[in-house]
Amino acid sequence: MRTLAAMADAVLLLCGLTAAVLGTWRGYVVAREAVGPFVHEGDPTRTLIEAGRPIHARPRVRLFARRVLVACGWLALAMYGLYLCAAAGS
Repeated sequence: MRTLAAMADAVLLLCGLTAAVLGTWRGYVVAREAVGPFVHEGDPTRTLIEAGRPIHARPRVRLFARRVLVACGWLALAMYGLYLCAAAGS
């Protein structure tokens, strides 16, 4: 019976570490993609056209918001992985 509990702890720890590493890595990649357009200058003509639109209708703003939400989702998965690691220890 004791080996079954140890095996369950090992599985929880392995799944938790996998989720934490994968979630952190993917969250970083998607957050970097979200911030990338702020670093590089865009096309001046496109910038002028988009400046006339309301802020919620601009494609760059919607893309940024979508990527930030996806990055937050990946980081939430990473935090769940850390929770699994903590649950394996107790």
